Amino acid sequence: MRKKLFSMIFLLSLILSIGINASILAQDEDLLFVAINKSADQQYFIDQQSAFSETSEEFGIATLTFDAQLDPNLGITLVEDAISAGASGIAITVPDQTIGPAIAQLAADAGVVLIATDDPIMDADGNPVPFVGFNGTDMGTRVGEAAAQLLTESGWLDDDSLRVGVLSVEVQTLSVCNDRTDAEREQMIAAGVSEDNIFAVPYTGEALSAQDAAAPVITANPDIDRWVVFGCNDEGVLGTLNSLATAGISDDNVIGVGLGAYEACRPWAAGQSSGFRAALFISGLDVGATASQVLYDAVVNGIEPPAETFAPTSIVTPDNYAELMDSISLSNCGG
Repeated sequence: MRKKLFSMIFLLSLILSIGINASILAQDEDLLFVAINKSADQQYFIDQQSAFSETSEEFGIATLTFDAQLDPNLGITLVEDAISAGASGIAITVPDQTIGPAIAQLAADAGVVLIATDDPIMDADGNPVPFVGFNGTDMGTRVGEAAAQLLTESGWLDDDSLRVGVLSVEVQTLSVCNDRTDAEREQMIAAGVSEDNIFAVPYTGEALSAQDAAAPVITANPDIDRWVVFGCNDEGVLGTLNSLATAGISDDNVIGVGLGAYEACRPWAAGQSSGFRAALFISGLDVGATASQVLYDAVVNGIEPPAETFAPTSIVTPDNYAELMDSISLSNCGG
């Protein structure tokens, strides 16, 4: 009887053990990736989160996406929320680069793989967090080259009766944006624009902020006959173009070169007049899909994330954007 009872207890223990191990295995397979983005209501980040989720789900991994807006405290809170939800990997475009050390420590303490998207960040020791996005200096150089070419072709610099001004729309607290606008400025100077005629327009990264910031600069320089506009993103150029229009400046007297192309392509698709003459097409789809792949390789395959992973870019114009932009980005252009 004792032997039979012992066997029953052993069998019950074995069943429970198998059940517990099966539960643990199921949890290991039930992975979660989280994307946190600043200004997640902007089209670029909408595309990025969409591609992140779709790619992760193709891997069989659940996803959550969050909007950190432009609030650094919210960014930290959302990382904590992601960890509490059981995230195995987090991709974040921070609302402020200064929170890098805090969120890197949170992820490290929880054993969660963290990668930075779009804006690079560092941990408390000054080590860069693995980055997925674009090369800021290269992006700015390409935008600046496009603006310089358009300016040269316009003949404005050859006409002594005209004074050309440049509006450099800058998020001055964000290093990746400074990389872009610094490179854009260099190309303008190389094209023959006086540095005194390049005016900074500090903004927060949003169109309305750029519109408000550009207005007093435009008003303070009534002797400028022609304007060139570039910035950190399409929103910066769009807001500044709106401000120029409000000031009565004709589109014919403006050369705007966007960075993103998701706003620039809207008037092109609608057949409307616009100061957008060109834009650097960067796809949030590419960054989102790449971020998911990097997390998957790290979490599932044990591959250490590369220090930097760059997505491709291309200059688009009203004449070629329909051929160079992907179908999803084109659908977002409207028209």
